[in-house]
Amino acid sequence: MFEVLTIGTATRDTFLQSPLFKVLKDPKHLEKIGFKTGEAECFALGSKIEIEQPTVTVGGGAANAAVTFARQGMKTAALIRVGDDEDGRAILGALKHEKVQPIPIIDASRGTARSSVLLTPGGERTILVYRGASGDMRPNEIPVGKLAARWAYIAPGGIPYAIIRELVATLKKRGTSVAMNPSHEYLSLGPDRTKELYALLDVVTMDREEASYLTGAPYKNDIALFKKLDQLVRGIAVMTDGPRGAKASDGKYVYTAGTFREKKLVDRTGAGDAFGSGFVAGLMQKNDISYALRLASANAASVVEAIGAETAILTKKQFSEKRWKYLDLDVEPC
Repeated sequence: MFEVLTIGTATRDTFLQSPLFKVLKDPKHLEKIGFKTGEAECFALGSKIEIEQPTVTVGGGAANAAVTFARQGMKTAALIRVGDDEDGRAILGALKHEKVQPIPIIDASRGTARSSVLLTPGGERTILVYRGASGDMRPNEIPVGKLAARWAYIAPGGIPYAIIRELVATLKKRGTSVAMNPSHEYLSLGPDRTKELYALLDVVTMDREEASYLTGAPYKNDIALFKKLDQLVRGIAVMTDGPRGAKASDGKYVYTAGTFREKKLVDRTGAGDAFGSGFVAGLMQKNDISYALRLASANAASVVEAIGAETAILTKKQFSEKRWKYLDLDVEPC
């Protein structure tokens, strides 16, 4: 039996950097033409743009989370779907190098998922995504007999909801604790269609915008957000809030954590995966929400200091360093 099994996406990521990638902030005009955030990443149309040497790494929620658990010393496996191609073989090799046991589903007809990341000098990025084989999981190809673990961490991407729901139900019957970082596809289904799934989960992680989108509660109203999340989620609801830190509720108390300051913001890719998997790893180690938030915050801060979602994921030894010893934390009754 594995200590933890990750389920979901694995991608090959190519990072492209150039000082000519510019961030344009113009809410008045950009929102009118479809840029809802009022911001855009821009470069000159029709020009030839010089870039730095591309960086190629492994990414995807399930792969990123698996590396966190493995570097924390846990016996880890990853159920992923890849193509029968060079990219798929590279992902499997990278996971094995990290001492993660891949449980691969090989798609002979579709290529491995790929992302091209256009990275600005300030660490902001736009990601061009090819989903490929990663989101096309089918019930008859899942090796259910191999999925024995104390915990499962699910980053579902575009895997059909019905498949994940049945898989979670099977894992729970076996005594597995289950955590999930729901994708936009799952959040868009709404709470009424997904409440059976959330009622089974021991940990759910999402950011503030996603929490508001899922629950319908006002974006800035923490009390309303967690009231709805606690009604929906069986276990611990965790909400990240960018540079303002994170909050977690177990239905009795709300834990509010600050952030560790990164030495230099290089690339935000994978910060959410690092936080979610770090939280679950901490909970597995000590069953202590405060400790879990500290490990999650440290892991996320470390990841944004390097290019790639997995490059700077913390090892257990690195987390014991003085830099990560103290994090502002407050606990209040719900």
